[in-house]
Amino acid sequence: MTCALCSVPVHTQFATPELVGAIVEGGLDPAEDPGWAESGASSPGEYARWAGHLCGMTCLRMALGAGAPSLFELRDGALKYGAYTEDADGTIRGLVYAPFAEYVSEVYGREATVHRHLEVDGIPALLDTGRTVLASVHYGIRHPERPAPGRGGHLVLVTGRTADGSALHFHNPSGTDAGTRAAVLPVAEFERFFARRGVSLA
Repeated sequence: MTCALCSVPVHTQFATPELVGAIVEGGLDPAEDPGWAESGASSPGEYARWAGHLCGMTCLRMALGAGAPSLFELRDGALKYGAYTEDADGTIRGLVYAPFAEYVSEVYGREATVHRHLEVDGIPALLDTGRTVLASVHYGIRHPERPAPGRGGHLVLVTGRTADGSALHFHNPSGTDAGTRAAVLPVAEFERFFARRGVSLA
């Protein structure tokens, strides 16, 4: 599936797009996703444990375009660089921006810049240089009609802006339908969910 407004493919962090809503909002166990093997996971259990943490890898996969590695192949590389870590009790932590940027630059030859302080009005300027932006937002951005529950904790890939700069185009790895997977929001609406940090990719 490709965004009609850009050449960046649209992917979800769960293998079966039609089940994203049931998984993230309906309590469906990801291990029941019949498409789990397409992710590159070694088992339904590994897929279920990790897929909810892989919004950043999904954004990378979209940014790399056609022919990008599978989601879990990207995860494996990120683990080697320390962009994800696992505690002794199995808790998964990440995405850690600095090692992620190193991973993307060294393995895929894409210049990656960490933005620890990024105002929403700085995103269009990055887009205008031909970059895409992994922006930290609250996952509630898929329901912009509701009050924002918070900021950050989830990554979306900002791919473009409207001609007048008043709205942003972005791909959401946990979008529950076509309109929230390849979405457009006014900058002011996007800002309500935005944690003012991210990574831009050349």
